[in-house]
Amino acid sequence: MQEKDFVHLLVEIRDLQREHLEEYRRVTKESLELQRRAVQRQEQLGRLYRRVVAVSALVLAAAVVFLVWLFGGFR
Repeated sequence: MQEKDFVHLLVEIRDLQREHLEEYRRVTKESLELQRRAVQRQEQLGRLYRRVVAVSALVLAAAVVFLVWLFGGFR
C-alpha cells in the first residue's frame, strides 16, 4: 500500500508541475505581448512628439518673422 501511495504522490507532483509550467508559459507569453504593445506605443508617441516639435518650431519661426516684419525690421 505504501508504494501505491508513493506513486500516487509522485503523479500528483508531476501533474502540479505541469500545470505550473503551463501557467508560467501563459503568463510569460502575455507579459511579452504587453511589452511589445508598450514598445509600439512608445514608438508612436516618439513620432508624434517629433511632429509636434517640428510644427511648433515652424510656428515659432513664422511668429518671429511676422513680429520682425510688423515692427519694421525689414524696412
